[in-house]
Order: sequence, then structure tokens, then C-alpha cells
Amino acid sequence: MSGIMGFLFLLSGIFVLLIVVGVFWSIKSGQFDDLEGPAERILMDDDDPLLPTRRLSGQGECPDARKYPNGRK
Repeated sequence: MSGIMGFLFLLSGIFVLLIVVGVFWSIKSGQFDDLEGPAERILMDDDDPLLPTRRLSGQGECPDARKYPNGRK
């Protein structure tokens, strides 16, 4: 083999080794644990008052509490 061919074989072996190590690292670190969560999270409505991340300001649990302070519509 000439010098350039040996260098290319060495480089391709290093790349294959890096890919194998990267796949095992990603499996071990939990990168493949939840494949559907992020894909479905984009479809969730951010304006939903039942989501735990949204805090209601005002009294009561009802999202209409500011409009109807006495609880009547």
C-alpha cells in the first residue's frame, strides 16, 4: 500500500471507532430514552390553563376568576 492509502485506511478506522464510541455514549447517557416526548411537546397548546407551568393570577382556580369575581357567569 502506498502512503496515502494507508493514511486513508487509518483515518476511516478512527472515524468508525469514534462513531461506535459515540453511539454507546449516547445510549448510556439516556439520549434515546424518550423519543416521542419532544416530538409531541411541540403540538401541545401553551394557552391551556391546566398545564402546570402556567400560573393563574387572581383568586381561585378558575381561569375566568378575573372576569367573574363572584363565581357567577
